[in-house]
This record gives sequence, structure tokens and C-alpha cells, in this order.
Amino acid sequence: MFSKTKGFRHDCIPAAKLAIMQLGRENGFEVDTTEDASAFTAKNLKKYAAVIFSCTTGDVLNNDQQAAFENYIHKGGAWMGIHAATDTEYDWPWYNKLAGAWFLSHPAQQQATLKVVDHNHPATKDLPDEWVRKDEWYNFKNLNPDVHVLIKIDESSYTGGKNGDNHPMCWYHSFEGGRAFYTEMGHVKESYQDPVYLKHLLGGIEYAIGNWKPAN
Repeated sequence: MFSKTKGFRHDCIPAAKLAIMQLGRENGFEVDTTEDASAFTAKNLKKYAAVIFSCTTGDVLNNDQQAAFENYIHKGGAWMGIHAATDTEYDWPWYNKLAGAWFLSHPAQQQATLKVVDHNHPATKDLPDEWVRKDEWYNFKNLNPDVHVLIKIDESSYTGGKNGDNHPMCWYHSFEGGRAFYTEMGHVKESYQDPVYLKHLLGGIEYAIGNWKPAN
């Protein structure tokens, strides 16, 4: 679990670390946490089933570290992004394709309605068709059309959306030999004490570490 920041620093990062470590203890997987980009070497990365970028921001990896991470994905590794993971590495086009989008802007935090468009995934199987919650809602640019969208946001339910009727907020895809999962939700610290959100995160982790594969 990697939480290095070179831009905005989210105050939810400590809560996210504790919550995901607890999910690991309860569900049989080990969690290492770091903000040290020197962990991104071929030798070290191959120990991990998945790498979670939790509210990373800005330029967090150098060229050698980027190359090591690309190689890790090509050899069957997985990436999972939480919230500001899309506000990361704007000069690395490969990362944009892996992550599925880049952050554009966000309005003030407010309540909105999320629409679950696919329940056939561990991250969404227990969610209601409409999931109402308060968070910080991202608008995106450079959306990758090849991802499989799980959740969209209803822009009519809040103020400040800029992606229109097709505004994805959670998705996954196979990518260049590996896997990627992203959830936009997770800005507010309260999320990491919300059992519904934590089950959503756990489902993303299960997909990323390879415990669930799509039927097709």
C-alpha cells in the first residue's frame, strides 16, 4: 500500500492504512505500507500480489521506478487505486491507461447518488443499485474507454459534475498482462469506518490480488 504524495496531502491516508491492514487481518492477506518509492524495484515488487496507490498525488516515481512497475504489471501484477490515485503521474501516459483516467477537478464535498451498473464483481455485489453517500466527487479527463465500468455517478444528484450522463466512478480492466481496479470514493475519513465502503474496498482488493476473475 503506497501513499506517497507530491501534491495535495489527504488527511484520510492514516485511516486508510489502518483500515486496509485490518481488512488484511480479517481476510487472510498481508499488507505492507510505505511512502518510500525506492520500494519499486523488480526484486521487491515480485513479492506482492497487488500494489495499492492510496491517495497518491503528483510525481511519485522516477523513471527507473516507473519501468520496474510497468514490468511488474506485464508479469501479471496488479494495481488498485483509491481516490487521488488518479491525481498522480500526469507525465506518464502509461499510468493514465492503467489507472483509467486522470483527475480534472472537483466541486465542494456533498452528498450524491451513485448508480451501480454491474453487480457481478466483489466490489459491487453487496451494494444497492443506488448508493447515496457524501464524498469528494472527481471530474475526470483522459478516460480510458477500454475499462469495465462498475459504478457511475448521477450528476443530477449533486452540483459540479462535468462528465455528463456517462460519469464513471469505479472500474476495472485487464491491462498488458496484469489487472487494474480503481474507486473514486475515499476522500472523507469517515469512509474508513463505513462497513459498506470497506466491503467495497475489500472487493477491489480481492479482484486485484487475483481471488476473483471475470467470467469472460
